[in-house]
Amino acid sequence: MLNTPETTTILIVILVAFALLAWGYNRAKGYGKLGKLAWLQSVSLMTPWLIFFGLFALGIYLNIVGILFLLVTSIVFYIYLGRKLRTEGQDVVLREQAAQRIEEEETRQAKKTDISQASESKNAGDVIPIPEEDLQSIRSIFSIDTFFATETISYQEGAIFRGNLRGETEESYQRLSEKLKATFGDKYRLFLVEGTESKPVVIILPSSDDPQPTTLLQKNLALVLFVATILTTLEATSILLGFDFFNNWNRYQETLPISLALWGVFISHEIGHRIVAKRYDIKMSVPFFLPTWQIGSFGAITRFESLIPTRNALFDVALAGPAAGGIISFILLIVGLVLSHPGSLFQVPTQFFQGSILVGSLAKVILGGQLENTIVDVHPLTVIGWLGLVITALNLMPAGQLDGGRIIQAIYGRKTARRTTIITLVILGIVTIFSPANPIPLYWAVVILFLQRDLERPSLNELTEPDDTRAGWGLLALFLMLATLIPLSPGLAGRLGIGG
Repeated sequence: MLNTPETTTILIVILVAFALLAWGYNRAKGYGKLGKLAWLQSVSLMTPWLIFFGLFALGIYLNIVGILFLLVTSIVFYIYLGRKLRTEGQDVVLREQAAQRIEEEETRQAKKTDISQASESKNAGDVIPIPEEDLQSIRSIFSIDTFFATETISYQEGAIFRGNLRGETEESYQRLSEKLKATFGDKYRLFLVEGTESKPVVIILPSSDDPQPTTLLQKNLALVLFVATILTTLEATSILLGFDFFNNWNRYQETLPISLALWGVFISHEIGHRIVAKRYDIKMSVPFFLPTWQIGSFGAITRFESLIPTRNALFDVALAGPAAGGIISFILLIVGLVLSHPGSLFQVPTQFFQGSILVGSLAKVILGGQLENTIVDVHPLTVIGWLGLVITALNLMPAGQLDGGRIIQAIYGRKTARRTTIITLVILGIVTIFSPANPIPLYWAVVILFLQRDLERPSLNELTEPDDTRAGWGLLALFLMLATLIPLSPGLAGRLGIGG
C-alpha cells in the first residue's frame, strides 16, 4: 500500500465524493424508501469511478476491459433501480400524505381568515407599482386549493403575495400561471419561490422585466471574441507543433486539423446547451468565447435570454453542454492513448500526465510502462482530448453562472450556490498565490469575479427541486471535474511509474 502523504490528492477526491453522497443521502432519506432508491441510483453512477481511483491509489491498475465492466455493471444497476422506483408506487403514498397535510392546513387557515383580511387591509396603504385594477384581478387567481394569499407587499415593479401553498407545488404553479395568462396574456409573469421566512411566496412582475435580447454592440463584441479565439487557437496549435503561427502564416494548413478538432469540442458544447434549451423553449444568447494563449480558448459565456421555467430545465440545459463536450473529449483522449506509439506526432514530457488524476490514471492503464520514460510519444488526439476535458472541467466549477454554478443552483438552491461561488473564488485565490507560474487560476478568478459571479435568475417555479436522478448526474459531473483539475503529487506519480 502506498504511503498516506503520497496518496493525499486521490484520497481527497474520494473523500469529497463520499461527502457529496452523504449530503445526497440526508436529502433523500426524508422521502422514505422512494428517496433512498433514488439516492442509490446516484451511487451506482459514481461507484465505478470510486473503485477505479481507489484501486489506482493502491497501485492496482484496471485494464480497459475492467473499466468497461465496471461501467456496464453500473448502468445495468442504474436501469434496474429505475424500474424499481417506477414499480414501488411510493408516489401515491406521498400524494396521500400531502393531501392529508393540506386538509389539516385548510382547517387551520379557515380560522385565520379574519386575521388575513385584516392583514390585507393593513397593507392596502402600501404603494404597489401594479395598477389597482390589475392588482384586484391578480388577487382573484388565488384560491383555497392552490395558494391562499394573506399579504401583499410592493416589490420592484410588481408585488409579493405572502400566504400558504395549499396544493401540490407543480400543479398549483401550473393552475396559477394559466389563470394569470388567461386574464392578462403576456403582461405579467408569476414566480413561485421560497421567501425570507422559508415559506412559499408568489411574486408577480411585469413582462418588461424579462431578460433582454443581445444588443447589436454585444453581438459585435461576440464576433470580435470569436475571431480572436480562432487566432489564439491557431497560435496554441502552432506552439504544440513547434513553431509560432504569427511568424509563420504560410504554415497555417499544418494547424488546421488540430484546431478544427478543438473547435469540434467547443461547438459540441454549445450545441448541447441549445438542443436542450430549445426543448424547454428557452432562448440563449450568442456565445461569447474566451480566447487564451495557453490552449486557444476556455470555452464561451452564454446568457439566458428568456425566463427559466423550472429548476429541472436549468439543470438540464447547464449539464447538456459539458456532457456533450466532455464525452467527445473523453472519447478523443481514449482513442488517442490507444493509437499512441513510439514515433507518434507529439513528444510530451511525462509531467504532462501528472497534471490530472483522471488523465494520468487513464494514461497509466493504457500506456503502462511507457510512462516511466522522460518523454512519451502520443497521438494528437490525446492532447486534444486532454485539452477538451480541461476546458469542460473549468466550466463545471461550481460558481455563479458557470455551468457548474447553474447545476448547483438547480439541485441545491440559491443559498448553497452563493456559498460554493465564494468557496470557489477563495480556492482559486489560494492556488494563484501558491502557483504564481500558472496563470489559469487567476484568469478564472477574474472571469468569475467580474463576469460570472451573479447567480441565474430564479426559475418561474423555484420550489420544485430536481429529482435525485438529476442530482446523481450532477454529482458525477462535479466529481469528474475535480478528478480532471486536481494534479497527481510528484511522490504519488513516481510511485505509480508516471515519470522517470
